[in-house]
Amino acid sequence: MTSVPNGVPAGSLDVRWTKSRHSNAEGNCVEVAALPGGGVAVRNSRDPHGPALVYTPAELAAFLAGAKDGEFDHLV
Repeated sequence: MTSVPNGVPAGSLDVRWTKSRHSNAEGNCVEVAALPGGGVAVRNSRDPHGPALVYTPAELAAFLAGAKDGEFDHLV
């Protein structure tokens, strides 16, 4: 996997960002992008040039599994 450091300016990445269809007009959303080499970048859509957090596919899969199981429901 190509190494992209956490905190890299999201605007500097040459990737296609995807926003959830559950996003709303108030900008309450995050965007994700596949990175060359298999990583996944995440950014705040309200700050598209701010920092991107970078995860491995395994890290993202573990998070999504927990979200689907309701493990983080107490946060919202």
